[in-house]
Amino acid sequence: MRTIQLNIPDSIDKNDNELAMIIASKLYEDGTLSSGQAADLAGLSKRTFIELLGKYGVSVFSTSVEDLESDIANA
Repeated sequence: MRTIQLNIPDSIDKNDNELAMIIASKLYEDGTLSSGQAADLAGLSKRTFIELLGKYGVSVFSTSVEDLESDIANA
């Protein structure tokens, strides 16, 4: 796993956890990460990550057949 450092302007009123969730949800939405990988990135359980996706405007239903099959297999 890589570590990156971002310089976020003070005018952005988000804490580190919220920023991690924003990044993880976007990477999940575009199919870069599975829901489990995105949950790990956000520092959350898979269940909590999925429950929070709607708050970030991301559908819990993946458009990727492979990701959906993986989620079903892991359920």
